[in-house]
Amino acid sequence: MAAKTDTVFTAGPYAGLAMKTFITAALSNCIFVKLWQIVVIDDIWDKRAWQTIELALLDNDCGSRIITTTRSVMVASFCSAHGGSVYYMEPLSSNDSKRLFFRRAFGSENSYYPHLGYVPHEILGKCGGLPLAIITISSMLADQHAKAEWERVLNAIGSGLARDPDAERMTNILALSYFDLPHNLKTCLLYLSIFPEDQTIERQCLINKWIAEGFVCDEKGRSAYETGERYFNDLINRSMIQPVGVIYGQAKACRVHDIILDYIKCKAAEDNFLTSLDATDHGYPSEYKVRRLCVINNDEEKATRMTGLVLSHVRSLTIFGHPVQTSFSAFTVLRVLDLGNCSALENHHLSSIKKLFHLKYLRLGSHSITYLPDKIGEMQYLETLDVQDTQIKELPSSITKLKRLAHLYVDSGTRFPNGMIGQMQSMEELCKYGLVSYEQGKTVKEFNKLTKLRTLDISWNFNWPDSSEERTKAENFHNNVGNLLSCCNLHNLHIVDTSDEHYPLSLDSWRPASPCSLRKLHLKECPIYKVPDWIPCLGNLGVLELYIICMIPDDVKILGAIRSLLFLELGTAGATNGMIIFNDINGFRNLKYFSLTIDACGTALKFEAGSMPMLEHLKLRLPVHKMKCLNGTSNFGIQHLSELSKLEVEIRCICDDEISGVGENDGISEDVKCVSSSINTAVQTLPNHPTVRIETRSDNGCAHFKFRLKRYNMEYGIFNEWLKIWHIEEGQEEQLTAETEQEAQERIDLEMHIQGSRQRNDFNRQWRCTSLMLIPLGVIAMFMSYGKYRIFVTLVMGLLMYCR
Repeated sequence: MAAKTDTVFTAGPYAGLAMKTFITAALSNCIFVKLWQIVVIDDIWDKRAWQTIELALLDNDCGSRIITTTRSVMVASFCSAHGGSVYYMEPLSSNDSKRLFFRRAFGSENSYYPHLGYVPHEILGKCGGLPLAIITISSMLADQHAKAEWERVLNAIGSGLARDPDAERMTNILALSYFDLPHNLKTCLLYLSIFPEDQTIERQCLINKWIAEGFVCDEKGRSAYETGERYFNDLINRSMIQPVGVIYGQAKACRVHDIILDYIKCKAAEDNFLTSLDATDHGYPSEYKVRRLCVINNDEEKATRMTGLVLSHVRSLTIFGHPVQTSFSAFTVLRVLDLGNCSALENHHLSSIKKLFHLKYLRLGSHSITYLPDKIGEMQYLETLDVQDTQIKELPSSITKLKRLAHLYVDSGTRFPNGMIGQMQSMEELCKYGLVSYEQGKTVKEFNKLTKLRTLDISWNFNWPDSSEERTKAENFHNNVGNLLSCCNLHNLHIVDTSDEHYPLSLDSWRPASPCSLRKLHLKECPIYKVPDWIPCLGNLGVLELYIICMIPDDVKILGAIRSLLFLELGTAGATNGMIIFNDINGFRNLKYFSLTIDACGTALKFEAGSMPMLEHLKLRLPVHKMKCLNGTSNFGIQHLSELSKLEVEIRCICDDEISGVGENDGISEDVKCVSSSINTAVQTLPNHPTVRIETRSDNGCAHFKFRLKRYNMEYGIFNEWLKIWHIEEGQEEQLTAETEQEAQERIDLEMHIQGSRQRNDFNRQWRCTSLMLIPLGVIAMFMSYGKYRIFVTLVMGLLMYCR
């Protein structure tokens, strides 16, 4: 093979036809030369640019590699030949950030300037691992050794750095990304300037505010919220916001990097898009018109002034900290009122909100709020009401007059007036609807009247049904809940049983009476006997959470037949034959995420060749007190998961620490180390080189799942018929939990070793503290002594105490 050469081309967003033609021609010359080349095409902005460049990439069988960089996830996927060759850049680690920063600022990563104190580290924290920010700010500080200059730059980050002439290059780069956005995304991004630095911004809160502001355009076949979700995801894919709490491929929240936040705050101020006030502001020019107002009032004694502001034009008001003294009635055209972060809000502050006739969004978040005004029903345009994290125990009956209310967020302890649910015909999303009795559960039938209902989060906390009459009520209630699957537009159903003892569900009667549009079903906190055979008919189901009391082979087969399933989270006590097997026969052809929790001992796990061919992320929680917990098996077949890119394993065992990594704890048994070693060996054979995290969690209880289920049945008497189906026979508990003398002695020795290790650590800590206290006394004694011998003895005693 000929010698290797490296070639780098840059194709920015405004590269004209001549530039693209030049790059194409240059690429053609490189490719035609019979050399093995690494060609890097930097900063591709759109699909058309890649299509033009791709024409020059001829296949000459020389093994050349083409590397492209882009800020867009969609463009990256488009450039990838097979869709799976995309590497997502993570923020730089603290060590890498430090090396890059000091190399640019001082010319060497080993430079040390103690007079700067912690200022460099605080600046690095503000940069958040973003290379662009690190390079720009370190270049500004190159050859600057005065601490005052460093502190000036630190204070400027997040409060005007984008206006600094030295940051012009960074500002220009950010401007390219901003002006490449469509108009509606620019507006949505500017709206994020309302939030303070490092604020975690909830997705549903942000999208509902966008809708109330009128930023979300109507799209055929989609609700306004679904369109807002698309905007949210587009901003993530364009790297303008950072996802937080990603679950099942969807971020629950986001953050804005300080550097980007500084830029959009400057843009928002230039365009009079947003006005931000805090207690240090001294007012604005007379007749200053404000469209959107953000008030940050963290000092209770200093009331934020609104001198000179024309409040009659304010469409959006967000308050952080303490309430303002101005009455809400002054905001006559207000559309959005967000008081979710106004912790000192009290009931009397809400007396005037009834006059906000145009209000579409209202959020409260203070524990001092105990009720809503009765006249809230007069706010006819209200679409979103969020009273989570308040002490409101019951909603007023006038809330049924809110004919446009589409999104209602309450705590599970909040009660609804009788007959209220069925009258809320515009309702699309309800979280969290709580029930405390089976009789109250009859109201669940009313949800079938809500034809627009898209998301329902429901929870209950009932006493255990002791009598046959109570069990009949429980089963009738469960059937009413199952009828929710027949709601024609329901996409997400989240059910939680918060009772101390969960009464199991039987899902056989839940078969939908009509085609079902359900996409997410969460039942993990509600144990079920078995997987119903009708569940594969949920043709749109992409996310499923279940807790199966005892798994049988048919459960795996039925779950694998759900063709649309992408994310699956399972929990179980164990499996009837002591083995949960996944193979190429039982489906799961499109599954990308799989989580499995096995609560009790006696069940092994096996992935056979061809199983779960698209799986990317695997999470396991297993008991490994002894190898018999896994039936003597340590090879789970993970080497057969060819697309795996991330593996998380939590091992429950007898160990010293509450949570620790394997190898960090000397008190871990050889069986745990064997399982860990087997997992690491299997992962090394996979082509995607998955990231692996193996942790141990302290768990001193070890019981076979069959013994646990029999004991549970003896206490509650509900598994009599199911024990036969699960092949759990009478009189097995002695056999299943019997320990040999050697095993018992090993367990006792390990527990004593851990206990002794803890005691020694406690003793050493106490001794060292005592020694450190004695050293000053020894020094005093030394100076009070006049003989060299006494000085020597005192020093030796002090050193020995410290070393010990």
